[in-house]
Amino acid sequence: EGLFYRSTELIFEKLASAYRFGLRFAVALPVVIIAVAVLVSAVAYEFYNRLPKEFAPTEDRGIFFIPVKAVEGASFDYTERNVRKIEALLNPLVEQGDAVRVFALVGSFSRPGPVNTAFMFSRLVPWEERERSQQEIVRSVFPGLLSIPGVRAFAINPASLGQRSFGAPVDVIVRGPSYEVINEWVDRVIERAAENPGLLNVDKDYSESQPQIFVDIDRDRASDLGVSIQTIGRTLETLMGSRNVSTYEEGGKQYDVIMRARIEDRSSQNDLEKVYVRSDRSDRLIPLSNFVSLQEAAGSAELKRTDRLRAVRITASLGPGYTLEEALGYLETLIEEEATDEARISFGGLSRTFKDSNKALLFTFVTAFLVVFLVLAAQFESFIHPIIIMTSVPLAVTGALGAMLFYGLSLNVYSQIGIIMLIGLTAKNAILIVEFANQLRDEGMSVKEAVVEASVIR
Repeated sequence: EGLFYRSTELIFEKLASAYRFGLRFAVALPVVIIAVAVLVSAVAYEFYNRLPKEFAPTEDRGIFFIPVKAVEGASFDYTERNVRKIEALLNPLVEQGDAVRVFALVGSFSRPGPVNTAFMFSRLVPWEERERSQQEIVRSVFPGLLSIPGVRAFAINPASLGQRSFGAPVDVIVRGPSYEVINEWVDRVIERAAENPGLLNVDKDYSESQPQIFVDIDRDRASDLGVSIQTIGRTLETLMGSRNVSTYEEGGKQYDVIMRARIEDRSSQNDLEKVYVRSDRSDRLIPLSNFVSLQEAAGSAELKRTDRLRAVRITASLGPGYTLEEALGYLETLIEEEATDEARISFGGLSRTFKDSNKALLFTFVTAFLVVFLVLAAQFESFIHPIIIMTSVPLAVTGALGAMLFYGLSLNVYSQIGIIMLIGLTAKNAILIVEFANQLRDEGMSVKEAVVEASVIR
């Protein structure tokens, strides 16, 4: 036996002796120990409530996104000019060696689409070539983005676990009887949410700022002049919108022929008064203004529904140190205070994924506990031994939650998997102790001594 073995073995023997003494002391005071165990297990609930919760921690994936939205009705040129300003703000990242490039797309991914939106992203250099993390870089560009007037732009970290989400992490949907009523609720919620420093760029997807012109047709007058409603609609569609009227082939390829008025003939409301339609009765061209009146109004670009109910979406980004659970709980409280009982709350994007994962966690824990209990009952042919074994699980979970709280970690999908594995390891260790204690009892050892000896050896 070498010196290292003798020195370490002496340490282990002293540890075993101290552990055996502690066990005998605990076995001699069962009521006190059970009371302490129950108290420690109850602390797990307090630890759970204090832990910050999120679906998954933000990863440094070497890229961040910037959704951009200008005012409703903004032109393509207006949006592009503001995107250039954001590019100028991000170019120092490339010059400093933190980013490889900045990419911008003005307009929608699909055509036709709104031209008052843009999407930008910046690809960062590999981790070993930069000193700042992705999260630090995102925080550094936030103030500059907020200082650009005329557009709403915010930097977001990409979703973890490979989720394809480019929107804000906070995504709350408010449903109700009408868009006007929901909009009143949401406006009050956003006004109060703006006071919370943990929520950034609080916005909604309903805004009555889209310029619109309503065409009111005098049907009796049009009928007297021999002009059908179909003719009026088709004329306005062709001149002010566009219509495929034919196709032609050239070089072996087929092209659509699209008819539409010139841009200078459809740029203002007065241009509608220059439109003529042909009478089906007299075959004469009649000014549209003879039986049509125009009314200017403002409305939302989109009217969305969720679960067949009218809905308005509230979105926001998270400030440093503010978790998704805190943000969703805060907004839910505001909605309950500002809205009536007619309001219905649901979630979208990452917020919905987070809510669903929390529900799945509770189901998973309960199911795992029941399955392990039933398997142990079948193995030991007794319900007493499984209960003894499973009493160690709450103590282990309390230790795990306490350690996470001490080190400032969050409860997320990774830590949830770790806790489930810990439950399995704890149950496995308890099974071996109970099994060996039963063997020692069969050899004639008392219950207390068998428990102490099995625990020390294990």
